Amino acid sequence: MSTQEQAELVVRTIAETAIENERYFGDLDSVVGDGDFGYSLARGFERLLEGWDDLDRSGPGTFLKKAGMVITSRIGGTSGPIWGTAFMRAGMAAGDAPELDGEQVVAMLRAAVEGIKTRGQSDVGDKTVLDALVPLTDRLEEELRAGSDGAAALAAAADAARQAAEATVDMVAKRGRAAYTGERSRGSVDAGAMAVAVITDRVSKAWETEGAAS
Repeated sequence: MSTQEQAELVVRTIAETAIENERYFGDLDSVVGDGDFGYSLARGFERLLEGWDDLDRSGPGTFLKKAGMVITSRIGGTSGPIWGTAFMRAGMAAGDAPELDGEQVVAMLRAAVEGIKTRGQSDVGDKTVLDALVPLTDRLEEELRAGSDGAAALAAAADAARQAAEATVDMVAKRGRAAYTGERSRGSVDAGAMAVAVITDRVSKAWETEGAAS
């Protein structure tokens, strides 16, 4: 499987997982948020899949940037700019490279993280998507540097994301609508962080069965 095909597998898996978990993500968000996270994410990724065949496939980076543009314009609320920025920054970091290695993928994730921080004026500890995405990226980098293959590294990263997302239950939200609830936001997991965990787990499984194939 080419790098371009792998990029498409990852993005499609993200989209399908977001759509399938619409109610679950919405229920998580409704505890202290406005409950529209799952709905917004699902509708945006549905639009992405509707225009799937029209996305520019001249390279992985361009593909991710185009996907990010669709996500930004189609996902409602604050989620669109946040998730769209992540895809676009990852695509920019990939550049025009036709093939990507593990080190470049980590750099793409780091770029996505920095984009989210800037766009959302947030950081790790604010009880946001970053509280799962950063530990995920750190673990992926550690595993790859230790010599793990892609599938094993991604599985470990998915486990790290899950643990980190579950740990947001003890945090007080400092960004988004949940921030207005103050201490009431403690005691429930962050919907965005859990979405990252659920999605990464699905991507890991898809990668193990399809992505690593030559």
